[in-house]
Amino acid sequence: MTAKIMPGGPGRVELIALLAAMIAINAFAIDIMLPGLQQIGQSLGEADENRRQLVIPAYMMGFGILQLVFGPLADRFGRRNPLLLGLAVYILAAASAYFVSDFNTLVALRVLQGAGAAASAVIAIALVRDLFVGDEMAKTLSLVFMVMMASPIFAPALGQFLLTVLPWQGLFGFMAGFGALVALWVFFRLPETLKPEHRRAFTPAAIVEGFGIVFSNGVSLAYIMATALLFGALMGFLTSSQQIYVEHYGMGVWFPAFFAAGGAFAALGGFMNAQAVMRFGMRRLSHGALAVFTALGLLMLLLGITKLLPVFLFFAIMSAMFFAFNFIMSNFGALAMVPLGAVAGTAASTQGFLQMVIGAALGTAIGQFYDGTPVPMAAGFVVLSVTAGAIVFFGTRRHAGGEEKTA
Repeated sequence: MTAKIMPGGPGRVELIALLAAMIAINAFAIDIMLPGLQQIGQSLGEADENRRQLVIPAYMMGFGILQLVFGPLADRFGRRNPLLLGLAVYILAAASAYFVSDFNTLVALRVLQGAGAAASAVIAIALVRDLFVGDEMAKTLSLVFMVMMASPIFAPALGQFLLTVLPWQGLFGFMAGFGALVALWVFFRLPETLKPEHRRAFTPAAIVEGFGIVFSNGVSLAYIMATALLFGALMGFLTSSQQIYVEHYGMGVWFPAFFAAGGAFAALGGFMNAQAVMRFGMRRLSHGALAVFTALGLLMLLLGITKLLPVFLFFAIMSAMFFAFNFIMSNFGALAMVPLGAVAGTAASTQGFLQMVIGAALGTAIGQFYDGTPVPMAAGFVVLSVTAGAIVFFGTRRHAGGEEKTA
């Protein structure tokens, strides 16, 4: 692979860093909020702790729905301008949240903030599909996700630090500032990657045709739906983690440390996958990792039911699941995109929409079942991973060994 991926653009290392920053916008918008949920709820008069969680799924709902818009836009107008538009919306919403005085307004602004961030997620994946193919695409996505997954290592701790020197509004000031830095990076360093001859019309018929291409490909759809379910498991952890570590296990101020260490294992999984995928292939690695993830979820469920799950064993199982999770998601994402290069933006938006909307809904449901123990979350892991495995098995069995070919 040459140092320069595209003429006049960033080299490979800078490109991966920029893509990771684009995706990390969303990780920051979620993870940095976790230490502040109680303070935000108290400040804005929201007494229901389960309802305070809504600042996370509200963001994810806006993030998921608007991907359906930014995908076709990116296939019609290119990658740069829709990306800059979305970043501007994200920055404006985060800055506005600094001044809110009631909880419902904050939730509404979180939907808008997520809507703007949708552009960065869709276009990051479309950029990778523009520039790479096959296992090289999976390797690049693994490196991007590795950097992205490192954000939980310091995002909650950063949020905790900001809350010691600033009111909770400072979290939104940080998000607006980080978004502005990414927007400047894109503006000055990222050239257009979609060739003019590959642009699609932005008409109702063309949009419907593009989504039809995505939904008619059984292999891609199987992997897209599997990632949506597995993202629901991740969202279930995000919505319940603070209550499990702080309320159930009494970890208090140690919660960010546990959360960060789990993020380190996830980042390590991304790095290891990037090294292994060129040798073993996306399909073998991701399917094996899903089996491991499911087995670990079942183990956690059984130990939770029998009350034999102390905090450090819970953390060990969660860390191993995070490690396996990164082998699954980057490879499933690449496997879904391989046959859909002609509609990369629309495909990325479909994947992101289903992943975020279904994932946010399932994660919210898991969070609402919290009963003071890790059991509901573990049960959610098992149900979702088994269902995802069944979808992949039945959706790809006719094409086993062939879904990694480029269309």
